[in-house]
Amino acid sequence: MAYRFDNLKLEKGMYGQRGRSFTQVLEAEDPDIQYRGTALEGMDAYQRQLKRFDIKVKGAGSDVVEKFFRTSQSAVLFPEYIARSVRQGMEEADILPDLVAAVTRFDGLDYRTLTSASGDEKALRRVEEGAAIPATTVKTQSNLVKLHKRGRMLVASYEAIRYQKLDLFSVTLKQIGAYIGRMLVEDAIDVLVNGDGNNNAAVSYVVGTSPIGGTKGTLSYDALVDFWAQFEPYEMNTMLAPGDVVVDMLKLTEFQNPLTGLNFQGTGKLTTPMGAKLLRTSAMTGGRLIGLDKRYALEMVQSGDGVAVEYDKLIDRQLERAAITTTCGFAKIFAEAAKVLSV
Repeated sequence: MAYRFDNLKLEKGMYGQRGRSFTQVLEAEDPDIQYRGTALEGMDAYQRQLKRFDIKVKGAGSDVVEKFFRTSQSAVLFPEYIARSVRQGMEEADILPDLVAAVTRFDGLDYRTLTSASGDEKALRRVEEGAAIPATTVKTQSNLVKLHKRGRMLVASYEAIRYQKLDLFSVTLKQIGAYIGRMLVEDAIDVLVNGDGNNNAAVSYVVGTSPIGGTKGTLSYDALVDFWAQFEPYEMNTMLAPGDVVVDMLKLTEFQNPLTGLNFQGTGKLTTPMGAKLLRTSAMTGGRLIGLDKRYALEMVQSGDGVAVEYDKLIDRQLERAAITTTCGFAKIFAEAAKVLSV
């Protein structure tokens, strides 16, 4: 049986198409649906091209980098391999899905997020006969969301890497992705704490200062309960903290409950007696934690497909300096859905 993927003409012009990734361009030419019930079912359009040119990118039998450059068409696949490896590194230790309520893909530089009336104006009141129904106003924010380009430079000549195994080369690329992911977490934390420029910084509390009980400088379970109580009508379902604060939490008697310890020892996932998911990150400064309702707190605005590479340099083997970048920003959705506690 002849398949469409065997006859596709690959060219550099498949990259950089507005609103479509390289894989989406391939998919338009070679739809997945036509492979249902065949041995190729489950592969996406890019993976079918790797099969076409017999390029193995992982495992003990992985090929060397040079395999991509055996033909001019197979060389077109190399930038997507770079992007996928970097994206995998970003995702392996990514805590953003636990912080972000919505991801918006946006092709442009100027983006305004939505906001709505807060407080009592959101409440659903009883409407008497003939009375006007209360309105909730939804509008765009006054200030633009700032999109930042973050990235790393891949510095390597083709001669230096041509005989490297692809699975080993992927490790380096995944590390680049991990660095980029950390930068994005730092951006997200900055917006959660300081706001996005629309007068929506998080309310900050201090242990030992009303309404938070306890003694300043010491983290106690009572202080955490008081902090949890400040989220009504939202729900504190996520807690973000640096290593020193997490250590102090785990030493609390209440956190040594057998069921809490069993969950941590069995799954490696940190949870709290209040039911919130506890995330540890070195992207935060010591001595404070962030509590948030991840359903309503943060929007991630992403430009393009997420990871961008300088495909011209990669395809043409001029690898001395090829940029790997991602452009995105963060916006507060509801300011009251995230709060800060300083010990």
